Amino acid sequence: MIGTYVGFVSGDDRLHGFLDAIMHDQLGVRVDQPAFRAFRLTGSNEVYGYEEKFTGTRVICKFYGTKYGWDRDKAARTASREFDSLHRLREYNLVGSPHHVIRPLAVDRDTNGVLAVEYYDGEQFSQAIRRCTQNGDDAHLYWRLKALAYFLATLHNRTANGSTVDFSIDSRYFESLIERMRRQNRIGNWDADELLWLRDLWLERPRMWCDRQVWLHGDATPANFLFGNGLDVAAIDLERMTRGDRMFDVGRVAGELQHAFMSATGDQRRAEPFIGHFLWEYARHFPDQCATFESLTSRLPFYMGLNLLRIARNDYIADGYRGRLFAQAKRLLHAR
Repeated sequence: MIGTYVGFVSGDDRLHGFLDAIMHDQLGVRVDQPAFRAFRLTGSNEVYGYEEKFTGTRVICKFYGTKYGWDRDKAARTASREFDSLHRLREYNLVGSPHHVIRPLAVDRDTNGVLAVEYYDGEQFSQAIRRCTQNGDDAHLYWRLKALAYFLATLHNRTANGSTVDFSIDSRYFESLIERMRRQNRIGNWDADELLWLRDLWLERPRMWCDRQVWLHGDATPANFLFGNGLDVAAIDLERMTRGDRMFDVGRVAGELQHAFMSATGDQRRAEPFIGHFLWEYARHFPDQCATFESLTSRLPFYMGLNLLRIARNDYIADGYRGRLFAQAKRLLHAR
């Protein structure tokens, strides 16, 4: 299991009983005296992997209690919402090969607001990107992007409804990012006003309002997709799942690719062939591939710019690189 080993779960810990019940009731694993190894996993949340010593059975646990402090009710509500979101998407036959949404197993309010999900043994999207940026394995990343495009197109097409998207929701999110960075003195008034003016131009473009709503992953970052054999893809971390414009997911993947190449190679243009490949593969799963590709690319600059600004707000971003993200976001948003 990828992660840092931190020891065994004590037999008198409430978590031990929680894990034992999951093994027995959900996974059909019966051990007289189970023992659970714990591994700290990387990520923005407190996430651990647990491996039963005698059977090798694995479970992933995401703890919301740490995130929300003493507000156990809020932690439990958030864990339950993600539990329900995982179940909801699995009802669209996104189970197994090639498209898989991780199976939710249990929630426990009193164990630090924990959500338990199945373990999926796959390569993180972030690892595939690093194989390319660090080792020059372009072919591997192209293949993973083909698989990811297939997964997202399937997710979006199966869940589309008759309601048109409300672009004002994404534009308000854009504004909230700018105002937050303005308050934190990470962006000057001149730059902030220019970005909001550019946002207003996009609000006036009819193409931004014409698509149909779909269920979005909501946080389509390189940490939240796992790849198996062939075209197999598993989605994890649906805490932010919502209905909206498919471009919110598609643009986040494209923006994350550009950020990865900008930070690793210093050249944002290095990402362009991979972004184009991803969009073309996504469009492949529509009746008119060329028309879909044209629609995607016409709306993409706004959502890529939005994602670069989302990345720029983070504390770990150095000021110099933050300036490069702002500059690239502006270039994208100036597109017509």
